[in-house]
Amino acid sequence: MANFTLLTKASFERIKNELNELKTVKRAEIAAAIAEAREKGDLSENAEYKAAKDEQGLLEMKINELELKLANGKLIDEDDIDTSKVSLLTKVTIRNKKNNKELTYMIVPESDANLKEKKISISSPVGQGLLNHKVGEIADVTTPAGKIQFEILNITA
Repeated sequence: MANFTLLTKASFERIKNELNELKTVKRAEIAAAIAEAREKGDLSENAEYKAAKDEQGLLEMKINELELKLANGKLIDEDDIDTSKVSLLTKVTIRNKKNNKELTYMIVPESDANLKEKKISISSPVGQGLLNHKVGEIADVTTPAGKIQFEILNITA
């Protein structure tokens, strides 16, 4: 994809809340752990101090990652979904041509993908393979397990 992250309103809020939690609560916890470890004396042989500093570094990396996602995020208008073809935020019902099994998935940005909720990423092999197909068409999807043919049965918002 491009240099931006596609976000739904829900994923934007989730990332914003996580970022706030990391900046306020986790930073304070780690700062307290560093201060406590400093009080124990020689920092060159203080494993607690080193562990707390390492944790601080990882926290700052995570904060930076989330800030970049928000800064480079493109909010998707969920009211403008085109259901004439498989696209982002559409629910698509497909039939595996080999085993005749029917499945319904929602095509979502990577940040919202969750297979248990039947939400697949637009950048996944199946998401890419289904993209832009219309009802009645056959989509040839290349997966790590090989090629699979899916018939597009229905597309809804």
